[in-house]
Amino acid sequence: MADGMVWRKSSFSSGGDAANCLEIAAHRGTLRLRESEEPGQVVRSTPAGLAALIRAIREPRY
Repeated sequence: MADGMVWRKSSFSSGGDAANCLEIAAHRGTLRLRESEEPGQVVRSTPAGLAALIRAIREPRY
């Protein structure tokens, strides 16, 4: 499934080869996200969908 994809670690993940990292890859107009401890479990999103999720997470809740 992930053949040929270049996975990049989040800059917020632990340094080095730590196993608790969020990784992202672009593939055919979609984004793929995975937890480095479970590389076979991949979440797919559009760039707009991921941006909306990040905005919702950052939005202050009172």
